[in-house]
Amino acid sequence: MSLKKINTVLAAAFILFILWFGTEFVLSPAATAPTFGLPSWPSGDGGGFLIVKGIRDIVLALVLGILLLTGHRRALGWALLVEAFAAYGDMATVLAHHGSVAIAFGIHCLTATLMVVNGLLVLRETRGAAVAPAVPRAPQPA
Repeated sequence: MSLKKINTVLAAAFILFILWFGTEFVLSPAATAPTFGLPSWPSGDGGGFLIVKGIRDIVLALVLGILLLTGHRRALGWALLVEAFAAYGDMATVLAHHGSVAIAFGIHCLTATLMVVNGLLVLRETRGAAVAPAVPRAPQPA
C-alpha cells in the first residue's frame, strides 16, 4: 500500500472520529462528558462549555475533511500538525483538573501524537510539491 493511501485512510479515520466525538458532545453532553476524563460535571451553566467543545471538534473535523476532499494534501499535513494542539490541550486540561490520567494519555495524548505522525507523513509525501514558483517566468529567447 502506498504512503498516500495510508495517509488518506489515517486522515479519514481522524476526521470521522473527531466529527463523531464532537457531534456526541453537542447532542448529548451529559452522557458524553465522563468520556472526556474530567472528575466531575461542570456546575451551574458550565455544561454549556461541553457543547462549545463539541462545536470546536466538529469545525476541526470539517477543516480536515475539506482539505482532504479538495486534494490540498500539503495543507492537510500542516492542519493535522496544528490541530493536534487541541488534543494536547485537552490532555493538559484533564491532568490540570485532576482527571483520569488513563484518559488523558490513552485518548487525548495518543490521538494528538497519532495526528502529529499522520501530519508529518503527509508532509513527507508532499515534500516534492512544496516548492512552486511564485511568479511565472518570462519566456526565454530562442
